[in-house]
Amino acid sequence: MDVAAFAGQSRATLPVAQRLKQILAIDPRPLTIARPGASRVLATCRDFSLMSCAVLRHHRVPARIRCGFGRYFTGHPYHDHWVCEYWSRDEQRWVLVDAELDELHRSLLKFDFEPADVPRTAFITGIEAWKLCRTGAIDPAQLGHGTTTGLFFARVNLVRDLLALAKIETSAWDTWRAAREPHRVLDDAALSRCDGIAQRGEAGAIEIAPSLNAPPWH
Repeated sequence: MDVAAFAGQSRATLPVAQRLKQILAIDPRPLTIARPGASRVLATCRDFSLMSCAVLRHHRVPARIRCGFGRYFTGHPYHDHWVCEYWSRDEQRWVLVDAELDELHRSLLKFDFEPADVPRTAFITGIEAWKLCRTGAIDPAQLGHGTTTGLFFARVNLVRDLLALAKIETSAWDTWRAAREPHRVLDDAALSRCDGIAQRGEAGAIEIAPSLNAPPWH
């Protein structure tokens, strides 16, 4: 792939309308036509999830994005990741979709599930990851992004998951890389608060979201 084609592009998550405009500026053909690598835009897992969510909502399918940890990548056993989730009326359940995964990913990562129906054991939401860490079912050192791991990162994705459920898909918590000591160390008060919001989970997302809008390092 021609790396120069992505020069000047940012990894920052964009609203879907801006992302579509960016794509069409590179290649004005209909979006139903697959683009070669050099005619695509630089994007992250959340961009794929947001785009999937927007398409599903356009077709009046209830959908939302989830922040958590994927278990099908190299590196961390629980890797920082975003997916889309839609409500299947036929099956009466929320279905996880990872639109980023293609045949190249399947060949490299050797996962054995369909990306259009990711098992709950393969992707752990931020809410569930926090609970599993606190019960000892997951070693917090196994989850993270790059060199950042542990309960600090579990808290980041717990909050981002709750905000996404409240339809706040991007937030000030996305600047977690700016956090410095002592904010990467969770004291008893922080642990207790995270336990409380994780316990309420999805049911309390909309009510809790406003109080989570600004992370401690802001």
